[in-house]
Amino acid sequence: MSLTRPDARTLIDTFLDPGTWRSWDETPIDPAEPGSGYAEELAAVRAKTGYDEAVVSGEGLLDGRRVAIVACEFSFLAGSIGVAAAERLTSAIERATAERLPLLAAPASGGTRMQEGAVAFAQMVKITVAVSNHRAAGLPYVVYLRHPTTGGVFASWGSLGHVTAAEPEALIGFLGPRVFESLHGYPFPSGVQVSENLFARGLVDAVVSAEDARRIAIRALAVLCAPRTGLEAGPEPDEHVQPIQAWDAISRSRRDDRPGMRALLKLGASDVTPLSGTGEGENDPGMLLALARFGEVPAVVLGQDRRRQRIVAPVGPAGLRVARRGMRLASELNLPLVTVIDTAGAAASKVAEESGLAAEIARSLADLVMLDAPTVCLLLGEGAGGAALALLPADRVLCAQHGWLSPLSPEGASALLYRSVDFAPEIAAAQRVKSTDLRRDGVVDRIIPELPDAAYEPEAFCRRISRALEYEIAGLLDQPPADRLAARLSRYRRLGMA
Repeated sequence: MSLTRPDARTLIDTFLDPGTWRSWDETPIDPAEPGSGYAEELAAVRAKTGYDEAVVSGEGLLDGRRVAIVACEFSFLAGSIGVAAAERLTSAIERATAERLPLLAAPASGGTRMQEGAVAFAQMVKITVAVSNHRAAGLPYVVYLRHPTTGGVFASWGSLGHVTAAEPEALIGFLGPRVFESLHGYPFPSGVQVSENLFARGLVDAVVSAEDARRIAIRALAVLCAPRTGLEAGPEPDEHVQPIQAWDAISRSRRDDRPGMRALLKLGASDVTPLSGTGEGENDPGMLLALARFGEVPAVVLGQDRRRQRIVAPVGPAGLRVARRGMRLASELNLPLVTVIDTAGAAASKVAEESGLAAEIARSLADLVMLDAPTVCLLLGEGAGGAALALLPADRVLCAQHGWLSPLSPEGASALLYRSVDFAPEIAAAQRVKSTDLRRDGVVDRIIPELPDAAYEPEAFCRRISRALEYEIAGLLDQPPADRLAARLSRYRRLGMA
């Protein structure tokens, strides 16, 4: 079944609030020799399509928020980018940066305009520079890939979004399938260069219609453009908890009905925009990444999905690369970062070892502890081994009452020490893994009560966490970044020495 796909102007009307569109386009400088075949081709396509170039640029309101937008028109010479189109794109991106506007991009292009050759091909450099400068200014860049997006467009400004969605069943790839077949004599494998496959591979964050892409952009910008100063944190959360044995806490943390990362986002957060994978061709079902707000504070949220780890696979190297994507987003956009620990341990397999599990744990640790953004870690449940440690070193560490942290699962530690798992409860107590011990030892700053168990009160528990996160993040945002980082480094330098 063929899908109806909007042209550039229809797409813009779908994205923006009615009646708010304002074009930035000026008459393009014609690159074609007068009287040439290319000049005749341009005149004909302009008359046929009603567009003067393959790119449209301008501004409007998106749910009341002023944004800049650039979109390709595929009916104009297959949306190809030549000198005039590239200049229009670059000028629009530079204007968005100068006026500090979020930028929405909607490519649909066969790539470089072949009629203009190498000079057109090299235009992708200046477009990429403009996008890079926009991102370096801490401004959001949201991309909606349309059918088709190939060649240099996909390999430059089409692949640099902070959040990237794609049209359903869209052809998206580097080398166009017609070119591939002509060069090699056989078709490109089917099902590879389609948006749904890119989503499965962690290359795009969603596959949605234009109407749904508008809603995703609204939610994402509600977080990406949220105020960072003057936020009211409310009263300090209560953290009175009843004493509990370490093994009891561990047993409760493993309950199937205990709320996890997904429940926290659903019940405790707002304006949630899930992101998929690393953006570089990897995904991991055990690691979730999203934009969200807790109360009034915005955050990049990354954390471990305990249930998916049990059903599919433990967190592996790809999961930690997903986490590091979240850290980069927080740093670039000056957003607070929330990490959520809930894991029985990282993958133990040949594939994980050969894919660099230990190195990814080390890189995650290094990236997180040195991050210039405010950071809060939530020890939500299980916290075993290196997969937990990789998300731990934050400015503030919160722990659910029945959360715990251990260098190895208690059963694993028992087997290591006594060649039997029977001593796991005693070892858990001796290693001081439970929340109150972690707070006493300076690993944890605040305990989130469970009344009496998160499994019995999932909604109230998640809202309690949300209020605690809001309180902690608002406090961190009031601190000078250099002071915040210095305090974090000092904290971990002194840990265990008191």
